[in-house]
Amino acid sequence: MLIEKGVNLLEYAKKNKLKSAIAAKIDGKIVDLNTTLNEDKDVEFIDIDSKEGIEILRHSSAHIMAQAVSHLFPNAKFAVGPAIENGFYYDMDVGRTLTEDDLKAVEKEMKKIVGANYKFERKELSKQEAIDYFKNKGDEYKVEIINDIEEDPVSFYTQGDFTDLCRGPHIPSTGYLKHFKLLSVAGAYFKGDEKRPMLQRIYGAAFATKEELDKYIKFLEEVKKRDHRKIGKELDLFNITDEVGPGLIIWHPKGAMLRYLIESFEQKEHIKRGYEFVKGPEILRTDLWKKSGHFDHYRENMYFTEVDEQSFGIKPMNCLGHIEVYKSAKRSYRELPKRYFELGVVHRHEKSGVLHGLLRVREFTQDDAHIFCRPDQLNDEIIGVLNFVQDVMGLFGFEYELEISTRPENSIGSDEQWELATNALINALENTNRKYDINEGDGAFYGPKIDVKLKDALGRSWQCATIQCDFTLPERFNLTYVDEDGKEKQPVMVHRVILGSIERFIAVLIEHYEGDFPLWIAPVQVRVVPVSQKHDEYARKIFEQLKEKDIRVELEERNETLSKKIRLAEKDKIPYTIIIGDKEIENDTVSVRKRKEGDLGSFHIDKFVEIVNKEVDRRR
Repeated sequence: MLIEKGVNLLEYAKKNKLKSAIAAKIDGKIVDLNTTLNEDKDVEFIDIDSKEGIEILRHSSAHIMAQAVSHLFPNAKFAVGPAIENGFYYDMDVGRTLTEDDLKAVEKEMKKIVGANYKFERKELSKQEAIDYFKNKGDEYKVEIINDIEEDPVSFYTQGDFTDLCRGPHIPSTGYLKHFKLLSVAGAYFKGDEKRPMLQRIYGAAFATKEELDKYIKFLEEVKKRDHRKIGKELDLFNITDEVGPGLIIWHPKGAMLRYLIESFEQKEHIKRGYEFVKGPEILRTDLWKKSGHFDHYRENMYFTEVDEQSFGIKPMNCLGHIEVYKSAKRSYRELPKRYFELGVVHRHEKSGVLHGLLRVREFTQDDAHIFCRPDQLNDEIIGVLNFVQDVMGLFGFEYELEISTRPENSIGSDEQWELATNALINALENTNRKYDINEGDGAFYGPKIDVKLKDALGRSWQCATIQCDFTLPERFNLTYVDEDGKEKQPVMVHRVILGSIERFIAVLIEHYEGDFPLWIAPVQVRVVPVSQKHDEYARKIFEQLKEKDIRVELEERNETLSKKIRLAEKDKIPYTIIIGDKEIENDTVSVRKRKEGDLGSFHIDKFVEIVNKEVDRRR
């Protein structure tokens, strides 16, 4: 809408009852609603519940939180406070570690600031003036941030007694923030650098309506309930200890069994699809990593060691070992495609601040494969991998979205190679009518990729499977095959994983199923529960029979009441519980309970085994 010179946009919005407006857009640029026009302009008002509006609200929430912290900790120093998905955070140095009680106090103070309805006022200072301002306050973090800014002058925002460096825009006043909640506090290194000071990061949520905030809080409660670290401990699947080291997983028997079942399934599925098993070493000469480009483009994620005064790189991925397998013999066009598969253990140097249970670790196993094919086979091979992903994700009950990640700045290879690779991925998706998004600049350094973003039971997105098309490494390693015309040609290399990191995928599975795994991958499928000690002999007999039938079974030997034993089986999320009492011994049967369904009745043991095997075969 066209608005005349001299009009204040906030007054205009109030006069015209644009109650949900919190900012405006002029000539494509978002501005504060407190702006007064210096010439006639077409103005687009931004509502609080729009994507741009909610981001402004959340950014302003971070400033209000910082003001509250400054009231409670007058000597606090502040780093950065951005809006994020569903909320905001601010990194700060308050001289000590914050507690849950501190969080409550900050939230209480925020409510006072909101009630005071302080106006957000913008002003500009030269860089030097800004540096002097924060030097006088003793805030070295802001001084360093300003030194990194190219613009001069820089903008500041003040609400009440608090002034902060910020580009803006902001909500008109603190009273516009109605629905928020502080969630947690965590440590965060300044600029994400482990060598810099550890700051306190307060996270909060902010929404346009109370209903949205309440829904999100309930979602967080569900997330907390499903946390794979919590469930992993309760079900005795794995642990992580400081003695062993951060990001390194100790798998307990039940967790190792879960891994074994998933990996065995994958091995069989790969054999069905024409893959051959290979295995490469976990360390390779550093010269090889230099030749591949990893040393120049991936070195910060790698570990290196020295043996006999020679440098070796611990592999962060499996491609070089598979390249060596391909290179070990002269290849004919008739042999292609060659599909090499490995459950490969890899190590990556992750910063301690980003490590998170099984989701982000330093040692993990990839279900990694590399396909070497002729250019005319490339489309079918990519489609074959897409179909493989579809089959596996469907089996586990995951919906997913596809995204093509294109060439990053830090990359190798020619423009022509990247164009060929990117078009190959696009064509495979479009030839099979698969929808996809483009993620600019997030490809691997050697080629573009299709990322598979699966959605769990809570609607959260996880990146697991990936398909990468690579013309560059075959060129660097002089990979060839003899074509039907007798000439040597260069193959194309497809890097792909289906589940990705086994550790990460298991974390997603735990949270997706809330630890209540389908029978076919349940580490323990059946628990045999004798009513009392006089039933132990028959219970052990049933236990042994089930073991002989390849049923994963436990015998309950704790001296507890029957009701307690049944509750323990439910708590341990055992799919089937067999009860052994007088009647079962007399009739040579077992009484069966199914988790979440209760009593199923009595069966002869052979009939029960048949029921279990049918359910396993259906993979339900």
